[in-house]
Amino acid sequence: MATLKNMFFSVGQTLTIVGVAKPDATNFEVNIGPNEQDITLHINPRFNAHGDENAVVCNSYEGGTWCEEVRSESFPFHQGEEFKITIGFTPAEFVVTLSDGSTINFPNRIGAEQYSVIRFDGEVCIRSIEVN
Repeated sequence: MATLKNMFFSVGQTLTIVGVAKPDATNFEVNIGPNEQDITLHINPRFNAHGDENAVVCNSYEGGTWCEEVRSESFPFHQGEEFKITIGFTPAEFVVTLSDGSTINFPNRIGAEQYSVIRFDGEVCIRSIEVN
């Protein structure tokens, strides 16, 4: 697990993450939130985990409770291969673009205009993180 604190991600910016899922990965997570307890945007590519195979699940975690999942139709991730996730941030939503160009529109449920905690969990090696 790696946690970046005070790396501010604000409305109007784009966060680009490049990484590699480990060769034997079952799943990994990208979590963005206002603190280490709450998660505004949870992106969970699942190769084979939590009862899912080849699924991308997005959600948010507020006050100790998971909210309603949003799932992608696409799964462009491959174990041992590089991926890129681009996240655009508007006041109303996050627009998550995956490596194959498919998008997931996920509501900004907490409603803040800036988030300061970005955390990575699971079987992944992050190569670069860029905020523009």
